Amino acid sequence: MSINTQKYTFMSRHNEIGAIGELLALEYLQSKNYEILVTNWRFGRAEIDIIAMFKDTLIFAEVKTRSYDYFGKPEEFVTSRKEMLIAHAANEYMKKIKYEWAIRFDIISIIYRSNSDFQLEHFEDAWW
Repeated sequence: MSINTQKYTFMSRHNEIGAIGELLALEYLQSKNYEILVTNWRFGRAEIDIIAMFKDTLIFAEVKTRSYDYFGKPEEFVTSRKEMLIAHAANEYMKKIKYEWAIRFDIISIIYRSNSDFQLEHFEDAWW
């Protein structure tokens, strides 16, 4: 998998890594036949990185990307407060589209060193 990172040169390094991680996560989910509905959906102070459908389940995915794991794995930085904010935003999104069926909260964890050197882990049903 290769992505064009040139368009992110105006961002700070950590923002650039985050944007690249989200692109990698999107490509990964699409390769697994997820239907991407929305990216970077905001409600109040919360943002949901990716909202997708997989089979009959609405997926709310948080993408965490780091360039190293010296202080912990990326998924360990999804705090209970962040989970609560995402869940609240997910509830509002479901109200908006009148959705009342199965949902799931996932985390996609990426350690990114370069376009050809990264590790991606997908944690399905990461909370609740």
